[in-house]
Amino acid sequence: MTEFGTCFFEQYAQISLSALLGSEFDSLVNKDRPDLQSPDGKSIGIEVTRAMEESKSAQMALLKDVAGLTKGECLPDIDQMLEYGYGFGLRCGKYLGLKEFSYWSMALPMRRILESKVSKVGNGFYGRFDKMGLFVFSRENLDVPEAVKAMNYTLSLQKYQDIRYNRLYIADVDDLFVCNLDDGLKNDSRLIRYRITQEQRQSFYREAVFRQSVPVQEKISGIEGDIVT
Repeated sequence: MTEFGTCFFEQYAQISLSALLGSEFDSLVNKDRPDLQSPDGKSIGIEVTRAMEESKSAQMALLKDVAGLTKGECLPDIDQMLEYGYGFGLRCGKYLGLKEFSYWSMALPMRRILESKVSKVGNGFYGRFDKMGLFVFSRENLDVPEAVKAMNYTLSLQKYQDIRYNRLYIADVDDLFVCNLDDGLKNDSRLIRYRITQEQRQSFYREAVFRQSVPVQEKISGIEGDIVT
């Protein structure tokens, strides 16, 4: 795993994109600047990051670190969290695993992370790709209005930039919000919410933690999403 366990989250992002949105994301590879790239290095580039609500950031220290729990407690996923060090994707995101603790403790509020990442893409920090995406993990479950606010803020930030994100992906444990940032679209058709079932969460989790040791990956079936109006 890379520093702060980011590899797990980058793999989780690729797995969920492939499962929920289709084969276009099957071949994405884990690199740097941006974190996920198509093998040709020009078709798709997706930066993966994390954000936290401003009001929640101060509470991070109060979250229960799963490493302190006793193995065998009456929680169905506790053994997996203890063994692999990650809790995202299990137990509705209630607990933190040891390996992801630093990852989340360093998270910025949503507005600040969007400002930082939009500025970087505009400055060419992530290079140029035919399609650029920003994938943001959220510790808190978001509702549609919150996702729309993040989408609209991103649109306003990059309005006059030459290099821009084409898609914004916002993922909490139960949902993936896919925001189309391309020009010429009506706002009420830009966002699609994909629900993620408990079975899918567990499947994404297992594949993310085992990916490097499993030679042939089993394809996860996707689900349909509804356009939010």
